[in-house]
Amino acid sequence: QVQLVESGGGLVQAGGSLRLSCAASGRTSSLYGMGWFRQAPGKEREFVARITYSGSSTYHADPVKGRFTISRDNAKNTVYLQMNSLKPEDTAVYYCAARTSRLSVYNYWGQGTQVTVSS
Repeated sequence: QVQLVESGGGLVQAGGSLRLSCAASGRTSSLYGMGWFRQAPGKEREFVARITYSGSSTYHADPVKGRFTISRDNAKNTVYLQMNSLKPEDTAVYYCAARTSRLSVYNYWGQGTQVTVSS
């Protein structure tokens, strides 16, 4: 089993920045990659960014490309989401997730952290 704990959410004005963290524990050696998703009120959960566990490959969804950056610290088993130039439409609960292979669904999920961007 793998446990994921997010932190770093909060309230920020439009144009501001936040950095989310996701600490993984347990059988982290079984992980292939990790990702960030978000869910706004009344909307479906959407993909934000992903990174391989080695950190060698990243991908960002178009709505956040150029503003958000996913990264990881292997020594701390932690993945980060640096969010810059935040917009009100970025307001959502942000979830960290992990998967055990490139072709698998995300098997493990954190509890989520609220990000609110005021205009």
